[in-house]
Amino acid sequence: MTFTLTSTDIEDGGVLPDAQVHAKGDVSPQLAWSGAPEGTKSYAVTCYDPDAPTGSGFWHWTVANIPADVTELPTGAGSPGGALPHGAVQGRTDYGQALFGGAAPPPGHGPHRYIFTVFAVDVDRLDVTADDSGAVFGFNLHFHTLAKASITATYENRG
Repeated sequence: MTFTLTSTDIEDGGVLPDAQVHAKGDVSPQLAWSGAPEGTKSYAVTCYDPDAPTGSGFWHWTVANIPADVTELPTGAGSPGGALPHGAVQGRTDYGQALFGGAAPPPGHGPHRYIFTVFAVDVDRLDVTADDSGAVFGFNLHFHTLAKASITATYENRG
């Protein structure tokens, strides 16, 4: 079975809807996954923009410690008032908060890619907190990922 990620809110290869844009919505998208490999004990989700003019990209969302029996996050789960699964932890994005932060490329910088990834993890809990950066989440995921699946959408701020 292949590990796959789908969404009713964003389309792989499509343009991010306004709801997932920082200035227009900041709503985390619905994500669902299936086909996790044997040995999966939890999941993590990230959203990363590798095209940000920072030298290190930009983390828009990090969530870890999603229980293994959860295979979907509803629309808005990572937004204020959202309902993440019990035990899940959101990390600090490059906006400085432990919430989903939507797309916000600089005006005229061209289209940016927003890579939403779900990770099948081989431990119940990663050693991460709400104060940890995307880099810390990524470091921990590097050592505990069994499989991953992604959806990539783009957004351009034409100014």
